[in-house]
Amino acid sequence: MSTAFGQSTVLGYPRIGGNRELKKAVEAYWAGKIDADALASTAAGLRAEVWQTLRDAGLSAIPSNTFSYYDHVLDTAVAVGAIPTRFTRLGLSELDTYFAMARGVDAEPALELTKWFDTNYHYLVPEIGPDTIFAANPVKALSEVAEAADLGITTRPVLVGPATFLLLAKGEDPFARLDDLVDVYAQILAVLAASGVAWVQLDEPAYVADRTPEEIDGLRRAYRRLGELTDRPRLFVATYFGELGDALPALLDTPVEAVGLDLVAGPGNLDRLAAAGPLAGRTIVAGLVDGHNIWRTDLRAAATLGGRVAALADHVVVSTSCSLLHVPVDLAAEQDLEPQLYSRLAFARQKVDEVVTLGTAVRNGTGELPAPLPPVPPAWRHDAVRARLAELGPQDRRRADYATRAAAQQARLNLPELPTTTIGSFPQTTELRKARAELRTGAVDWPGYVERMRAEVEHVIRLQEELGLDVLVHGEPERNDMVQYFGEQLDGFAATEHGWVQSYGSRCVRPPIIYGDVARKAPMTVEWSTYAQSLTHKPVKGMLTGPVTILAWSFVRTDQPLADTADQVALALRDECADLEAAGIKVIQVDEPALRETLPLRKAEQKAYLDWAVGAFRLATSGVADDTQVHTHLCYSEFGEVITAIDALDADVTSIEASRSKMEVLDDLAAIGYGRGVGPGVWDIHSPRVPSHDEVVESLRRAVAAVPARRLWVNPDCGLKTRGYAEVEASLRHLVAAAAEVRGI
Repeated sequence: MSTAFGQSTVLGYPRIGGNRELKKAVEAYWAGKIDADALASTAAGLRAEVWQTLRDAGLSAIPSNTFSYYDHVLDTAVAVGAIPTRFTRLGLSELDTYFAMARGVDAEPALELTKWFDTNYHYLVPEIGPDTIFAANPVKALSEVAEAADLGITTRPVLVGPATFLLLAKGEDPFARLDDLVDVYAQILAVLAASGVAWVQLDEPAYVADRTPEEIDGLRRAYRRLGELTDRPRLFVATYFGELGDALPALLDTPVEAVGLDLVAGPGNLDRLAAAGPLAGRTIVAGLVDGHNIWRTDLRAAATLGGRVAALADHVVVSTSCSLLHVPVDLAAEQDLEPQLYSRLAFARQKVDEVVTLGTAVRNGTGELPAPLPPVPPAWRHDAVRARLAELGPQDRRRADYATRAAAQQARLNLPELPTTTIGSFPQTTELRKARAELRTGAVDWPGYVERMRAEVEHVIRLQEELGLDVLVHGEPERNDMVQYFGEQLDGFAATEHGWVQSYGSRCVRPPIIYGDVARKAPMTVEWSTYAQSLTHKPVKGMLTGPVTILAWSFVRTDQPLADTADQVALALRDECADLEAAGIKVIQVDEPALRETLPLRKAEQKAYLDWAVGAFRLATSGVADDTQVHTHLCYSEFGEVITAIDALDADVTSIEASRSKMEVLDDLAAIGYGRGVGPGVWDIHSPRVPSHDEVVESLRRAVAAVPARRLWVNPDCGLKTRGYAEVEASLRHLVAAAAEVRGI
C-alpha cells in the first residue's frame, strides 16, 4: 500500500460468499465430511474472490483480515492470546480449539454470544481476567496480507482495537488490562511493519456509545502509546454505528494518521470534526455510504457532505459507514424484484461502486452524478392502514392487570408448577428444506406440501407429548425464517432470492425488504396452529414474531419514522392474535429477541425508542382476552440495559437467554421487582452440547432461588431449528426430568 489511501476504501466486505460457500464448508467440516485442508482451500478461494472484486471495482485501498471462520472478535482474541485455559487444556488443534470456543465441546460450554452493537450480527464475548496472559499471534493477519500480495493486491489488515476489545469483554474489570493489551498490539504492529505492511486498521466502535471519562482517557492513552512507536505501520482507527462525541477530540489528540467517522448513523460527527481545530497531516475516512442498509445512496447529497469534510482535513477518503458484512453480497443475483424496487437498492458489490464514484466526485466535483430517485410510488401507500392507526387510543395498548389475567389463565390452562415448554421451532431437517425447495420449483404442489408439513407437525406434537412437555409448539416446519416467513405474507414487503447475511458463525439469514406500508392480506399462522392443537389436549402456542424484531431483521424503508412502520406491523400482528384466539389457541407467543439490539447506543436517545418499541408490542398483543396467555421471548443481548422495557412489555410470560450468562438476568429482573412469569433458558441451543441432567438441575435451582417457582417456566434458550433431533430429544428429556426433580423440592 502507498503512504496514502487514495480516494476510496471500505471497512469490510461479506465473507460468506455469494452462495454461502463458507457456511457449507464450515458445516461440512463440523460434520466430518471434509478435513481442515479442504476447509482452508474454500476459505482461501473466498478471500481471493473478495480482494479481486474490490480491486477490479477500482477501490484504491483494500482491507484484509476481515475474513473469519466464525467471528472477527474471536479472531482478535486468538491474535492477542486471550484464549481461556478451559479451552487450551482440551488438547485440540488450533482450529478445533477455535471452534470449541465458538460452539462448546463435550463438557465445556462455549463463550457467551451477544449482539454486535445495534446489528443482527452476534459476536463471541471475550473472557478476560487478571490472570489472562496476553500474547501476540499475528499469524492470521500476516498470512492474509501474503495471500493478497501473491495476487498482486496490497491490503491493510484489520483488527478490533484494544479498547473496544476490552469494553466488549466480560470478567473482573477487563478494561483495567488495557495497558497490558496495548503492549501486545505494539508487538503485533512491529511484526506487521517488519513484513512491509504500510497501514493497519484498528476498529473502535465502542466509543460511539456513552463512555466514562476514564474509558475515553484510556482510548487516548492507548493510541498515544501505539502512535509513538517508531517501528509500526500507519494507523487507521475506524469508528462506526454512531457519533463519537467526546471521544473524537481524544482520538485526534494522538499521533494516529487516519480516523474513520460514520456520517450516516452519526451526522453530528461532522460538527465535532469542525470544532476540533486544524487537522493538518490527518486523513479523515468519511463513511458516506450506508453499510447497514440496502438502499441506494443519494450520491449528490453524499458528495456535498464529503466536500464539507474535505474543507476541514488535508486528505479525505470516501468509505462505507461500517463494514459491508451487514448487507447481502450482490444485487445482480436478484432476478425477481420489481423494477421500481430494484432501482432503489444497492448490495455490497453496488455499494463499492458508490464508494468509488463518490471518491472521484469529492475530489473532482459532482457534475457527473445522477439525480436523486423520485419519491416513493403512490402504489406503495396503504390508506386504510394509515386511517386505522390514526384512530387508535391508549386503550388499544393496554390489558387488564396481571393478577386478574394470571388467575384467568391458570383456571383455563391448569398448568403445574415449573411448566415446561420450548421456544417455538424444532429441527429444520434436510427433508423439510427439500420440500420447500420443491414447492418453489413446482416439483410438489401446495396440497402435497401441506401434507408433508402436517406430517412433521404431528411428529413434533407426538414427540413433545412423549417427552412430557406441558405447553407444546407445532415446530414451525413451514417457516424458512422467523421474519422472512411473515414478510412473504404481508403487503409492503419483498423477499430476495440470494440476499444472505451472516448472523453468527455459519448461521445466515435473508432479511426481507420493507419498502411500503405494511398490511395483512390474510391469516398467516392460524391453519398450522389449529391443526397442531387438534392433535393434542395440551395447549399449543401460537407463534408470531414481534414488530420490533421484524423491523430489526429486515431492511427497512427510510422515508418514514421507524415507529410508524413498527405500528403498521403491530396492527397486522394484532389481527393475527385475534384470529388465533378465535380459533381456540390459548397461548400466543410474540417473540422480540431484537428488542435490545435496536436500542440506540446513546442513552439520550434510548427512551424515545423504548417508548415506541414497547408501544408496538402492546398494540400487537393487547387485543386478546384476559385468559389468553401472552408469551414473549428474548435472546442473546445485554438485557440489563432494557430490563425496565422488558417489564413494560407486560407479557404474561417472558422466556429469556440465561444459560451462557449463568442466570445473570434474573438479578436484573429481581432488582426492578419483575412480577410476572419468566422462563430463563436452561439449555444453550447454539452449542451442539447436550446439557446433562445435573447441569439443568443446577441452573433451575439457581433460578428458583431468584424467582418463586409459581412464576418460573422451564425452557431452552432459543428455538431448536439449528439442532438435530438426537440432541433435541436427549436435551429435552434432561430438561423435563430436571423440572420434575426441582418441582418436588
